[in-house]
Amino acid sequence: MTLRRFLFWVHLTAGCVAGLVILVMSVTGILLAYRRQIIRWGDRRFQTQPAAGAQRLRLEDLLAAAQEAQGRPPFNITVRADSVAPVAFDFGRERTVFVNPYTGKILGEGSPGLRRFFSTVEDVHRWLGVGGEGRSSGRAVTGACNLTFLILVTTGPFLWWPKQWNWDNLKKITLFRGGAWVRARDWNWHNVLGFWCVLPLFLIVITGVIMSYAWANNLLYGMTGNAPPPQSQPAAQSLPERSRNSGQRSIGEHAAHGVESHYDGLERLFVRAGQQVPDFTTISLRLPNPPANALTFSIDRGNGGRPDLRSQLTLDRATGEIVRWEAFSSYNSGRRLRAWARFTHTGEAGGLLGQTIAVMASAGAALLVVTGLSLGVRRFLAWKGRRVKVLAPTGS
Repeated sequence: MTLRRFLFWVHLTAGCVAGLVILVMSVTGILLAYRRQIIRWGDRRFQTQPAAGAQRLRLEDLLAAAQEAQGRPPFNITVRADSVAPVAFDFGRERTVFVNPYTGKILGEGSPGLRRFFSTVEDVHRWLGVGGEGRSSGRAVTGACNLTFLILVTTGPFLWWPKQWNWDNLKKITLFRGGAWVRARDWNWHNVLGFWCVLPLFLIVITGVIMSYAWANNLLYGMTGNAPPPQSQPAAQSLPERSRNSGQRSIGEHAAHGVESHYDGLERLFVRAGQQVPDFTTISLRLPNPPANALTFSIDRGNGGRPDLRSQLTLDRATGEIVRWEAFSSYNSGRRLRAWARFTHTGEAGGLLGQTIAVMASAGAALLVVTGLSLGVRRFLAWKGRRVKVLAPTGS
């Protein structure tokens, strides 16, 4: 058996085993591609028109208003630099409430249908939509299939790589051809899609492996000569479940002591964070439960898809003094690459163009699965037909 034939059987077997899960991850990846822009478009109606000379209310008052309206505390607060933008309070991935920063009026819930849709699609993409205790099993399946996809992406070029580089051979792997012979069409499409999609798919898949496996994450850090950070255990609950249960546990505590007693001076801390990064776009704070002595703010100078424009600032809740300041430039090379991996996986690292390339590559991956499985089924049926002919009794 030649090396090429060996790789062919590895490629075919891996594709047949993991093909359907790869197809699901590819389609859901397409649906999630423009999530941030779509949700922002859906929330565009929440704008404020402050009267002349109106002053913004304290964030403590806005937080109290949001909690009173929802019956539980939020887990995250986001303030935008835009003066007409409302303050967003997150009560899970599927629920964001906007509050007028000048009047304290609850403006409404931001695009609940869109958020529920994307939350469901993300669950399918990450762990096949399995809930509860089975989520870790779903995560293991998608991680293993993503690793198998890496085998497919890396072995594919060895199969379509022409033995001789000339125009006739190049056309076979770079240009789509029609034709009545379905098998020839699928073979051509499979090779052409593999040629044009191999590089973006490699980046998407390898970053997915890094995010799925601790050993891959540690290898990334090791290649840069940096020690990996300690790994946290994956939570069994989803983000909405964790935030909902966290809110239920702390309702009594907040009702007894009041939100302001826990987060008095919140406005001052947000102002301090804004002074640290004057050109910020958004400042977000995840409210710890129970309240901690130090609060960590996430500050973004972009649109949310660039890790090099993000930083974290930890302030002492009582004094407002800086406890820790982490800008992207302060990260070691391993942490920088790990930060880029998340946004390379979605294409957001390249802006709108990068997201579009990721969408096209994911669509190509879906067609690669369809054409590959089609070729595999035909090969199996042809082999079965030959076997039947060999075993069939001959007439006397």
